[in-house]
Amino acid sequence: MKLDILAIGAHPDDVELSCAGTLIKEQSLGRKTGVLDLTRGELGSRGSAEIRDQEAADAAEIMQLSARENLAFKDGFFVNDEAHQMEIIKVIRKYRPEIVLCNAPHDRHPDHGRGSDLASVSCFLSGLKRIETEVDGQLQEHWRPKQVYHYIQWLDLEPNFVVDISGHIEGKMAAVQAYKTQFYNPDDDKSPHTPISSKNFLDSIKYRSANLGRIIGTDHAEGFISQRYPAAASLFDLI
Repeated sequence: MKLDILAIGAHPDDVELSCAGTLIKEQSLGRKTGVLDLTRGELGSRGSAEIRDQEAADAAEIMQLSARENLAFKDGFFVNDEAHQMEIIKVIRKYRPEIVLCNAPHDRHPDHGRGSDLASVSCFLSGLKRIETEVDGQLQEHWRPKQVYHYIQWLDLEPNFVVDISGHIEGKMAAVQAYKTQFYNPDDDKSPHTPISSKNFLDSIKYRSANLGRIIGTDHAEGFISQRYPAAASLFDLI
């Protein structure tokens, strides 16, 4: 199966929090979307890896993803080395996405910046034909995504461009709230409090999208950072 967009996240829920609206919008336009989670989030203070597996599956259904995989790298300790790169390269070559979305270049959680670098390097190396990979005994063809963009996470990084997600904010929030163990739940008074379990954090996901939308004159938007200059064929391609 070929994907149009593959979103890569260090943890299950990274993608939902940051770019679910964009994925849902593009899927509604007929494009095939998928998610690659690097870890199972097993170091999280709330829930468990097994519960998060199910929550990720529930979120995938809400976003109507064409594919979702988890590489089960070690949460908190994966590194940007050949072994990890090769596993991501196999997935990129399997799905041949035109666009890859990945973690913020730097952020509060060290896995985010590390995941960003790891995904970016892997996207480049995947295009080198002298790097050979195989799956189930079959050699894979080299493939390099046309674009790699970074979504915005905990820190309010300055985006290079924004995507209008008006009409899809409720779908985004439903995908986020599929992670019932991770985020604000007024009926749960036993789980430990974390920086992302407060009502303020949950609300911030929606009002960040609303603020980015306000700036471009729409209801809601998501911001992205590009490693290369974003290009347009015409000034009229820009909203």
